[in-house]
Amino acid sequence: MRLLFRSALGPALMMSASFGGQVVAQSVGPAHGFAVAGTGFLKDGKPHQVISAEMHYVRIPRAYWRDRLHKARAMGLNTITTYAFWNAHEPRPGVYDFSGQNDLAAFIRDAQAEGLDVILRPGPYVCAEWELGGYPAWLLKDRRLVLRSTDAAYTAAVERWLIRLGQEMKPLLLRNGGPIVAIQLENEYGAFGQDKAYLEGLKASYRRAGLADGVLFTSNQASDLAKGSLPDVPSVVNFGSGGAANAVAKLEAFRPGGLRMVGEYWAGWFDKWGEDHHETDGRKEAEELRFMLKRGYSVSLYMFHGGTTFGWMNGADSHTGKDYHPDTTSYDYNAPLDEAGNPRYKYALLASVIAEVTGKPAVTPPASTVAATFPVSTIQRSASLWDNLPEPVRSPRPLTFEELDQNYGYVLYRVALPKGQGGRLLLKGMHSYAQVYIDRKLVGTLDRRLDQEAVDLPSRAGPATLDILVENTGRVNYSHAIRTEQTGLTGAVTLDGMPLIDWRMFRLPMNDLSRLRLSNAPCTGPCFYEVEMQVDRPADTYLDMRGLRKGQLWLGTHNLGRFWSIGPVHTLYTPAPWMERGANRITFFDLMGDATDRLSTVKTPIFGKITTTREAQ
Repeated sequence: MRLLFRSALGPALMMSASFGGQVVAQSVGPAHGFAVAGTGFLKDGKPHQVISAEMHYVRIPRAYWRDRLHKARAMGLNTITTYAFWNAHEPRPGVYDFSGQNDLAAFIRDAQAEGLDVILRPGPYVCAEWELGGYPAWLLKDRRLVLRSTDAAYTAAVERWLIRLGQEMKPLLLRNGGPIVAIQLENEYGAFGQDKAYLEGLKASYRRAGLADGVLFTSNQASDLAKGSLPDVPSVVNFGSGGAANAVAKLEAFRPGGLRMVGEYWAGWFDKWGEDHHETDGRKEAEELRFMLKRGYSVSLYMFHGGTTFGWMNGADSHTGKDYHPDTTSYDYNAPLDEAGNPRYKYALLASVIAEVTGKPAVTPPASTVAATFPVSTIQRSASLWDNLPEPVRSPRPLTFEELDQNYGYVLYRVALPKGQGGRLLLKGMHSYAQVYIDRKLVGTLDRRLDQEAVDLPSRAGPATLDILVENTGRVNYSHAIRTEQTGLTGAVTLDGMPLIDWRMFRLPMNDLSRLRLSNAPCTGPCFYEVEMQVDRPADTYLDMRGLRKGQLWLGTHNLGRFWSIGPVHTLYTPAPWMERGANRITFFDLMGDATDRLSTVKTPIFGKITTTREAQ
């Protein structure tokens, strides 16, 4: 039999076969493909409605990827959407990490194995309540570089990143047998600017990286469609619960006869430190999903499963740079699957709507994971921060985290003071939380959330040491504030208007705790503590953090994230795959710790406003 391929990308394959000497031409159907056709999509030549939802590989323990993807398919989804997180993959310029938890290609292959297509959102800006919106912090070392612009230094860094990402992603494109059916260009750019040259340049970078050969689209909120779109690129709309009728009307008015798709339907919302916990109405969301699907729209829910922003990677919300609201470690999002991957009531409601519209049988929601509690010891060993400082970096002026080649964690800034009267210490542009010490005695706390930059120092009978311990509580991920999100002491430091000079800076990224000098001696103030959790059989649990004040916690070498007594989240999700049978070492850093610090475990998360009298301010 002889095969004649008219075109590998054509509408059909033609086959000629010889049977008994007679040649018969046969059509074997349309080529494998995915395209926009009018208001909808064609997949393999047939009309196709995308029913998708978002999950982020970096927010889900790798051992649970398949479980979460399987639950997505069971709910009736046919597609998964995910960002690519630049700062997770390029922690230092030219140093790339696509391994372990960062193995995006493996996540996409897992989605394909579960029968799911994939929509990829490479950014480079992703927002996502993620540190600096996904940008690597090292970009901010050069204060002349302008994020999200046509600045040459910026576009060169983006191009290098996209080409490296393309090496990972090209084998997974649909044309190469992979599940990636569409790619989003940028991310809600219309909420930021309207520079078409910027979008065109980024599209060209996508093309050079091999990421623009299939369906490409832009995604914006309804009021920003014109600003954030390109005329030759399909445009989709983003909005939340209660906004469906208005948003789809605006999209249809903007692009009559164009693609009808919702790129993000916000089926939940995120929490910020010191503010209310968010829950949204799943019944309303199910009604609106029915409305959109029956209108012929393709839809992607944001989120299907939020998961956890482990480590230091939470972002912060701000419109001006002054109104600073850092996000919590939990990214539960009140999504159909909760933080531990268990279905909440929304799951069944949305599954029922999808079954109704598609005509497929409704599914029984999957069973919840059986959580457990484990005993946690009292403090066994501790270490004062003051006794575990590295060699300092010296400079006439304070250097930012970025100038110190440090992305996350803490920096201790130290300067000598002569004896004298008290005065007003001004930390101009302090980002983002600082404790001020005179000779290791706490004299004040400054919190960017509260727009605090000054503290009154007491008088000094003799020379003294001023220490300023600064935490990066998460760089802003939204608005033009991202361009000035250097962290630490970013401006002048003055005492009664006079600049302080000759600084020593101690870098504290806290990415390797193996060198801590722990002892049985009691420790008060900024301290590391070690306890043990006894595990008979690994199971998901939550660490109850109400017995601590403010800091960071590690299970073994896994950085579970931040805790802060101001709430509204008072637990840290602790996944079973990161445990071992027997004694599990837990290390935590508490800015205001003492011997009364206590940890316990609970089976469900604890949400609410401040639920403890233990203050972190």
